[in-house]
Amino acid sequence: MISVGRKFLMDQWWYATFPGLFILVTVIGFNIFGDALRDVLDPRIRR
Repeated sequence: MISVGRKFLMDQWWYATFPGLFILVTVIGFNIFGDALRDVLDPRIRR
């Protein structure tokens, strides 16, 4: 089963690449949003 999937991804790499990039961008976006939210709401960080 793994060898069949490997051949499929070698021929049609975009099926895994574009969703993977979308997940990466989404995770980075949530991290940046979380950092900004912490900066706004955490009183110990304010100067």
